[in-house]
Formats: sequence, structure tokens, C-alpha cells
Amino acid sequence: MSWSNYGYGFRPYVPVAERRHKAQREMARLAKKGKTIRPIALEGRKIASTFWGKAWCENLESYSDFENRLPRGRTYVRNGSVVHLDVRQGGIEAMVSGSELYRVNIAIAPVARAKWKTLCRECGGGIGSLVELLQGRFSDHVMGVISRKETGLFPSPKEIEMECSCPDWATMCKHVAAVLYGVGARLDQSPELLFLLRSVNHEELITHAATVSDLAAKTAGTGPELPESDISAVFGIEMDTQTAATPPSAEARPKRAKTPVAAKPRVKTKRTTAGKTPAKTGAGMKD
Repeated sequence: MSWSNYGYGFRPYVPVAERRHKAQREMARLAKKGKTIRPIALEGRKIASTFWGKAWCENLESYSDFENRLPRGRTYVRNGSVVHLDVRQGGIEAMVSGSELYRVNIAIAPVARAKWKTLCRECGGGIGSLVELLQGRFSDHVMGVISRKETGLFPSPKEIEMECSCPDWATMCKHVAAVLYGVGARLDQSPELLFLLRSVNHEELITHAATVSDLAAKTAGTGPELPESDISAVFGIEMDTQTAATPPSAEARPKRAKTPVAAKPRVKTKRTTAGKTPAKTGAGMKD
């Protein structure tokens, strides 16, 4: 029996299995016409498991504007109702299986250029490579900069425009919510899509980080070395060219003192009448 018989205007309930079967038939028909179909297929009940997917979902759930509709969206994405989801520059095109097959279009505003430059500057020096960036393997500081609410890279409600072909009057219907959660699952597989959504080039983060690192290395360096002759001229001193590691030459070594020889006893001599001292009686000995 349909709810419309009671005057409420709701459509009759259609079991999930029947809805899914109808959606699959429609997707097959579209595929034959050349459309690439990209369904969201979860393993288990977990929507996202990587940093990027989790951060996207947490950002959605942090806004009170979305809290009433998100639970139904989680149910829809978990039961395979998002039969197609395509992320493009600045937007998402999707199809969700409900009482009928509904089309969802979501526009994401591009990041303001000044804001993007600020993000690049704040992340500078904290990203080692593009591979590390996309795998989320960089410092907690960089993760915090990119994923923080409002000022990070994830969109706020005012930057999202939603449209669904279903009759629900709400700004975010359950089909739109399911698609937004589906984006989190998609980011698990292709995190670079976040930058595509916000209309920025993720390689600019790497370029900026490399520039910062290069400047830091140049600042920390001692600069070109001056020859010792130039240093002597500049400071007006004579440089000692001998290093501590170089052993002194044989000529430069100090002579070892000889062991003193025991002095011989002095011998008294008699003066001659002429007042002359007789010859020395011992080698090196004086009277």
C-alpha cells in the first residue's frame, strides 16, 4: 500500500534489493552507451580507512548544518546505493539508487588563490615528496594545516552547492549525504582528487616545499671559502699553514735535551809567579 493513499504524498517503499537491481540495469544501459560507471563499493561497514578519507568525513560531521541528514547518507553509501560517483574539477556527478535512480550534482568552490598560497607557505619544509604527500606520510603539523576546519583545504558548507533530482525539499537530502560520504571512500583510493575538487595543483605544495628547503640550506651554509692568502690580507695577520693533523717535520721537532754528564771533581792549581793560570786539566772544565 502506498503512503499516498493517506494523503501524505510519499512514494511507496521499495525494498533495497529491488532498488539495487533496477539501478544496476540502468547502469548497464548507460555503460552500453559509452558512459564510464564508477560505483562506490565498500568492504565492510567502514567508509574510509586512510588519513584523507577519514579527514574528509570528519570535516563533514563537524558542521551542524549537516548533522540531521548525514546518518541516512551513511546508510545509503554502506548498502551500495551510490551506484556511480565521478569527481571532477570543482564538482561531483553521481547517481544514487532510491525509490528511483536519482541524479546528484555537487559543486565545490575553488580555493581562493590567497588562501592556497598561505597553505603552501605554512606547509613549506614539511613535505618530503609527492608520494609522501599523497600517502599522508608527513608531519602532524602539515596534516593539521590541510585538514583544519574552515581555513584548510576541505570545503565548508558555504562552499558546497548541492542538487538532487529527488523530491526532498531539504538542502542536503540523504542522497547528497551518501554522495559526500562516497567522496571520502574515493579519497582512500585517489587522494589527489581532493586537490582536483578544490581546483588547485597539488604539485605546487612540493615545489614550494622544495624552494623553502633550498633557501634554508643556502642560509645555513658557510659560503665560499677564501684562500688563506686572501684571509691574511683581509685580517692583516700571518696564517699558520700547519694543521694539527700534520706531524711536524724533522727540522721542526724540538731537540731532545742531552742527559747531563756527572761533573768531574775540580783540581786545585797553583798560580805561577807570572800570574798565569796553567792549562785546563779536564775537558770542558774551568778553574
